[in-house]
Parts: sequence; C-alpha cells; structure tokens
Amino acid sequence: MLERSGRSLLVSVCALAPVLLGTACGGRQGEGQRPASGSASASPSTSTPAAARQPAMVDAARLDGAASDAADWMTYGRTYDEQRFSPLDRINAANVSGLKLAWHYDLPVDHRAQESTPLVIDGVMYVTGSWSTVFALDSRTGKLLWSFDPHVPRETDINACCDAVNRGVAAWNGKLYLGTLDGRLIALDAATGKPVWDVRTTPEGSRYTITGAPRVVKGKVIIGNAGGEMVVRGYVSAYDAESGKLVWRFYTVPGEPGKHDGAASDDVLEKIARPTWKGDVWWKRGGGGTVWDSMAYDRELDLLYIGTDNGGPWDRKFRSPPGGDNLFISSIIALRPDTGQYVWHYQTTPGEMWDYSSVQSLVLADLTIGGKPRRVILQAPKNGFFYVLDRATGELLSAHQYADTVNWARGIDLATGRPMFNPEADYSDRGKTFVAAPGPSGAHNWQPMAFSPLTRLAYIPVNEIAFPFTPDKRLVERHLAWNVGIDFNAGSLPQNPVIKAAAIKGLRGHLAAWDPVAQKEVWRIEAGHPWNGGVLATAGNLVFEGNAMGEVSAYRADNGQKLWSFQTDTGILAPPVTYEAGGEQYVAIEVGWGGAFGLAAGELARVSQIDRGNVPRVLAFALDGSDALPPPPPPRYGKLEPRPAVGSAAVIEHGKALYHTYCGTCHGDTAVSGGVLPDLRYSPAAGDEQLWQSIVHDGALRAGGMVAFGSELSRADVEAIRAYVVHRIDQSAAELERSGKR
Repeated sequence: MLERSGRSLLVSVCALAPVLLGTACGGRQGEGQRPASGSASASPSTSTPAAARQPAMVDAARLDGAASDAADWMTYGRTYDEQRFSPLDRINAANVSGLKLAWHYDLPVDHRAQESTPLVIDGVMYVTGSWSTVFALDSRTGKLLWSFDPHVPRETDINACCDAVNRGVAAWNGKLYLGTLDGRLIALDAATGKPVWDVRTTPEGSRYTITGAPRVVKGKVIIGNAGGEMVVRGYVSAYDAESGKLVWRFYTVPGEPGKHDGAASDDVLEKIARPTWKGDVWWKRGGGGTVWDSMAYDRELDLLYIGTDNGGPWDRKFRSPPGGDNLFISSIIALRPDTGQYVWHYQTTPGEMWDYSSVQSLVLADLTIGGKPRRVILQAPKNGFFYVLDRATGELLSAHQYADTVNWARGIDLATGRPMFNPEADYSDRGKTFVAAPGPSGAHNWQPMAFSPLTRLAYIPVNEIAFPFTPDKRLVERHLAWNVGIDFNAGSLPQNPVIKAAAIKGLRGHLAAWDPVAQKEVWRIEAGHPWNGGVLATAGNLVFEGNAMGEVSAYRADNGQKLWSFQTDTGILAPPVTYEAGGEQYVAIEVGWGGAFGLAAGELARVSQIDRGNVPRVLAFALDGSDALPPPPPPRYGKLEPRPAVGSAAVIEHGKALYHTYCGTCHGDTAVSGGVLPDLRYSPAAGDEQLWQSIVHDGALRAGGMVAFGSELSRADVEAIRAYVVHRIDQSAAELERSGKR
C-alpha cells in the first residue's frame, strides 16, 4: 500500500462537505502533501519476471543498439532518433484483425490525463501516472511489481498549465529517472522503486513544473521544465546519472542585463540572443522558451537536439515591446551533450505570439533529397508547417503547410528561412482580436508523431482548432492564474446557439501520413474531433493510434486502411508502444484524457471526448489475448437543476471576467467542464455562499489541489464568481430543457 500520510486532514474536509465542488474526496484522489522524499511499495507477492540482467540495466551500448533490440522499448522514442518505429512484425497487416486484450492494469491515480510512454526492459514495464507516480508491471501479465509516489503537493496544480501529467521515465544502469510536477529529478532503484537520489531542478517557490520524460545521453540525465504561461525563464539541465550532480545548464533566453548565469549558454545568449530582445521588461517576466518535451540525440554527430516553448507572456508587447525575434523561443537548438555548448539553432516562429511552441516531436531520419543523401531532423510544430532541416548544420531544406488551415503566415521563405507573416495576425501591435488558425492547442501538440523508415512517411496527429486572441490592455502579474496577456473572457464561447454550433462543427482532427521529401500528405484518417493520441509505427506495415473517443486502432502504414480497433471506454492521449515478452508481441497503451484542451476548452472539449468516467488504465494487446474490461462507471452527474439568481447583471459580468481569469483554465470555458475536473454547475457549493467561500477564498480543499484564492480575490470577487456560475447553471438548464435532454 502507498503511504497515506496527510489523509486525516482530507477526510475531515470530506466529512464537512461531502461533495463540495465535486472534487474526488476519498478513494484514490485528493491526497495531501507528503514527505518530499516520496515512498515506494512492492506488490504483496512480488515476482520478478525471469531476466538475464538486473532490472533496467541500460547503458550506452544498449541505447546505441536499441534499433536492433526489437523486444524492448528502452527510451522515450524507443531509439535516440525518436522515430517511434519498431522492427517487430509478428503482429502485422495480415493478422492484426485478430488482436485481443491480453491484460489491463487500473492505475490508482486521479481520473485525468495520462500521457506516459511506457518503457519495457527485460520483461518489466515502467509507466507513470498523474502526479508523477511510477508503476513497475510484469510486461506479460500486467501484475504490479512495485509503485512509487513522490508525494507532489496537490497545490502544485495551480502552476501546471496543462494537467498534472507525466510523460515517462528514463532508464540507465539499473536506475530510473523521474521528473516530478513540483520540479524535482529523482533517481529510483529499478528493482525496488526506492529513491537513490533526489535533486531540485527548479528554484524554490517558482512556478516551474516538470511534465516531460528525461533522456539519458552519455551518462547524463537531460531534463527540462515547463511554465511558459507562468512568468518563467526556460532552460535545460544535465545531471550526472550516478550522483545527481549538476553538470551543465543551458538557458534558452537571456536574463538580466549585465549578469551572467555561469552557464553553458552565457556566450551565445550575449552574442546572438540578447540583441533580438527589445525594451527592459522581458527578463523580469521570464521570457518563456521552456524545454518541456522533445529531445533527440545523434550519436555520430554527437549532437543533442532540444525544442523550445512559446514566448512568455504570449502577447509580445508585454515582454519585448518594440518587437524582435526573441531568441531562442520557438526554436530547435543543437547542443553538445558533454558540455551544453551551443552548435546551431533554427527558429520556427520568430517573435512568436500565438503559443506556437517548437517542443513537438524531433525525429531524426536519413533521407534522399534532391538526389543526395541527407541526415535530417523532422518537426511538425504547433504553427502548422512541416520542417526538414539538415541536422548537422541546422540548414532549412524545406517547409510546407501540413494543417488544413494556417492563417498567421502565407508560407515559409526558403531563401531566408523565415515565415511570410500575415500582418492581420499581429494582434499585439494592432490591438485587435485575431482568430488564429492554428490556435494555442497547435496543429500538432505534444502527442508524438512517428516515422517509418520502410514507408518513409511521418505519421502526425493533427488538430484543427482556431482561437480568438484578444490582447489585454495591461498585464497584471498573478501567482494564481496564467500570465499571458490575453483576455480569455473576451474569447469565451458565446451562448448564441448558432455561433456555438458553428464552433463545435469547426472542431476537427485527423491522422496524417506525410511524405517529408515531397512535402505532401499521402493519406489521412479523419477523426471528426481534435486532441487525439500519439502514434506508433511498426515493421508489420502498421500504424497504431488512440483517439479522444476511446478507440485505439491499427491502420496499414502504406495506405491508411483501417484494419482493427478496440473500444477502451476512456479518451486517449498517450502513444502506444510495442514489445516482445515470452515470444509474444504486445501492443500497449495508457489511457486517460485531459491536458490543456481537455481542461480549458469547456463545452468544446466535452463534445470531443467519450466521457465514460475517464478511468486511467494501461492496456496490453496480443494475438492470443483473452482479457476483458469491466463496464464503465455510471455517469458522474445527475439532473441539472436551476438555482435562484445571485447578484445583479453587473455582478455576474464581473464574476464572468474573474472566472475566465482564475477558474476557466482548469474548470473549463464558460463554467462547463471538459469532463476532467469537476463541473461547477453541478456543485452543491454553488448554492451555498458560506461553503463556496470556505473552498474558493479560504482553501478548504487545498489538500486536493483547490488552492485558496483569498490572496488575490476578495470575498466580493469570490461571490461574483458564484453569481456567474449560478447564472450559467440556469442558462444550461434552460438549454437542456429546450433540447429535451434534461
């Protein structure tokens, strides 16, 4: 059993107000702060699968040869090139229709986004869950071997833009490496799950988080961080894998003028980056450029590649008022892994102001372009263009629009490597709303793409989601909300039925097979909704992907023909993996929906996912599988009942603005939950002013992650938010009544 310290406080809160805002008191969720060291627990009857090696004995030779080790999945993208391609072909296009569920494991974590890529090494699967938890499972049976809980304080959630997620661990020399949501890097003994060392990688009291999976290169653990919406400065760090000692750090944007960091980035920031920033406020507001997801490594060139996030704040006038490219935000950077020395960079979106990060999958491939063999790096970042770069020099070889709709730029000028900007897109200088396509969710977000060296195609999970960028008139830096300089209230979904129907109809997503040489789409699978899962390609001429409607499917890699599917009853974001155990090939995937779009998009998110309880699980499929899933849980909410109005029209309008500043990024646009966190329209607290104040203003549920907002909101402000929520209850109840659904 995992430790339950801090449990008594939570139980007392739950006894006081059993359902309150709908937070999951009791059971698996909402535990309070635990000791910083974390705790590991073994299954009552642990039995390690037969293996020739000590668990997770991965070294440079094994990682360098991972492409030929078909049985295992030893690093995030399976190999250093991050192709997510497996040479296994026991499951193939001819027999995949016979694939069945072999086992499933219900993760004892919150029912929210699960984004982990499981590692499978010598018969053991290592997978992470929400709140940076780790589970070791027998890869043949799904039996729990041990689990680890780093005891991330639930209050950390206020600093996480995009859910309390974790994308996986790294393995090296019998240890696993975990980045935690509260900014730590922890080494675990792979045999027991017990901590070996634990270091803080972010400043105490800052608003950084860690959601990405570390990588290990040449005995160094490479880890970045997130927080581009929270006033932070991006950087990536390398730690010695054995001792946890910091080896080097590279900052992606310049800091305070006249001060050096004593970091590997000092010289290049002064010579190249600083001249691209204007004014004197960026370093006070962080600048952004965090390194929260993608990395890749070329062993022959000895280059480590990282992708960087958007500028912070989003609205450029609040970070670099006269403009500028703002290096190295929204960039791909090549570094020396031994020292962090800068080698080259390419910026996909100079002066970025639409949350167009370049942290999406960085895939290394060897292609013939123009009759010549080229070592390239491929990326389909948020901005909607597919880039092919020479990975030795950073030279742009080609770029082409892969999303259906891109309106911020007319294309990429290959002579200069720069976008041909649409002047209308500069909402910052114009001071006017611009409906950008793509929006902040991106044409492609973190969900990994895959590349098959057999078909020479990249497989991209594409979103088509526009967003209205309305600039704030001034930036008020907040500790309990995002700091992006955008008026989310102005961009909230109108309750006009015609406008709402059009917005819902405009939500689209698809799986695209993309030829990076010809820069064209070869085939696509329409999903009918956005925010679907990552991708796996195999030598069996197969591509696997899960989607938001709970379906995991297999397609022919060459032509996209659908060959197999399975309904998991839970929306899927994470990418599948495949491995071999006991002579059998398995395909495994973690399920659990949420993330940025799932939390913040409200009704647009709710209609884009299956919403059958969002049960977090790991599922493994094989040709001889015989397992079955239990029925989904009953619906979470009952009948929506109107409530007596609270406050005047002016109070409700004030509450609406405050709601979309402080509440909407978690509880959903226009007070409609996307199906992840509690829907406040169904909360009994909405009808009880005293109870509402105790939760929102005073923090009665802080142990479950609902922090106290009293430091930034007055009691009158909190009551205005309640007035708006009650107003939305009445609007929604009337709408359901008209449609006959209530």
